[in-house]
Amino acid sequence: MTKIAPCLWYDGAAEEAAAFYAATFPDSRIEAVHRAPTDFPDGHQGDVLTVEFTVLGMRFLGLNGGPRFKFDEAVSFQVYTDDQEETDRYWNAIVGHGGEESMCGWCRDKWGLSWQITPRALMKAMSSPDKAAAKRGMEAMMTMRKIDIAAIERAVAGEAVA
Repeated sequence: MTKIAPCLWYDGAAEEAAAFYAATFPDSRIEAVHRAPTDFPDGHQGDVLTVEFTVLGMRFLGLNGGPRFKFDEAVSFQVYTDDQEETDRYWNAIVGHGGEESMCGWCRDKWGLSWQITPRALMKAMSSPDKAAAKRGMEAMMTMRKIDIAAIERAVAGEAVA
């Protein structure tokens, strides 16, 4: 049993969100669905109250707490990717399932949760000991929505980024 897990507040869609994450990311699954034993402020006895789920090996609890609280960018989940195919797959799944694009590898899922789909190549570029190359890599990233690994690598190499 884990000793700590983030609790994510949903407006009635915790099970739907957990099912989407489980279908999108490897090492992800719904662990348990718990129904309310009695009526509660935003639901009734028998409604799904909480969902225990795992995303990329990390445990979460989804709470159907009602409409009072919304996600914002102050909390996001950074998913590290190994290549463009993986980057595209996660980005396209989130954005294509009712989400929206943002800048610099950030996107938001249809429930408002923010994700950073971050290629390891970007992290390597921005932490390069060659400060000029790192600067070029970061400047290229600042022009992107979904990260284009080839364009980052061209920028780091000092080639023009189209």
